[in-house]
Amino acid sequence: MITAEGYGLRGPRGRVFGDVSFSAPAGTLIAVEGPSGTGRTCLMLALTGRMKASEGTAEVHGHPLPRRMPAVRRISALGPVDGISALEPALTVAEHLRERVLLQRRFFSHAARDRADVAAALEAAGLELDSLVKGERTAVRDLERLEALRLGVALALLARPLVLGIDDVDHKLGDADRGHAWSMLRSVADTGTTVLGACTAAPADALVVPTGTADPAGATAEATEQTDETEEGAVDAYTEARRA
Repeated sequence: MITAEGYGLRGPRGRVFGDVSFSAPAGTLIAVEGPSGTGRTCLMLALTGRMKASEGTAEVHGHPLPRRMPAVRRISALGPVDGISALEPALTVAEHLRERVLLQRRFFSHAARDRADVAAALEAAGLELDSLVKGERTAVRDLERLEALRLGVALALLARPLVLGIDDVDHKLGDADRGHAWSMLRSVADTGTTVLGACTAAPADALVVPTGTADPAGATAEATEQTDETEEGAVDAYTEARRA
């Protein structure tokens, strides 16, 4: 379950998001809705334990925020987010999957189980490797927008998260692909994983969480110019390992 009451974040340039209140049981498809620059990404990051809010209260699967941010990070995962968990354009799909498996296992790996986990994640994300231009050797820069979104979801699902955060769900997608994207996330939520999708326009069957009254300048600044403390909290173990 995710709950929030008067949840908000105020940065040095104004309010990033605020007055967010809702309650959602596990397995809910949550659409964090708002135009670009209204703090939707920051709200999604805050609810996955990667950005520290400054107002109100929130709780994710029994862990209060911001006090238990590390615990929330352990049970959540992110799709591609610029500056935090973005896909590397030069790497192939296979390289991304192999890298994520190795980082997820850390100290040991079992080939058969790894293959099964990858196959399950790809199926859940609806990404068929044979349909790609060069199969698993297709570089990320050659993927269509929906294909890249599916890859990001598959990589996140390898961690078997209780909460999945996805940024810019409907960015640069036509009507048909937007429908496919939400259908994919809906199927993930149906398995019991709570999905937080930041978007411009929410689908009709999602729980819509608006970002509240915000100062656009403050939201943009907070998303693009994080302090060292905030960035440290926002970067998950996967990105820390890649940087090392």
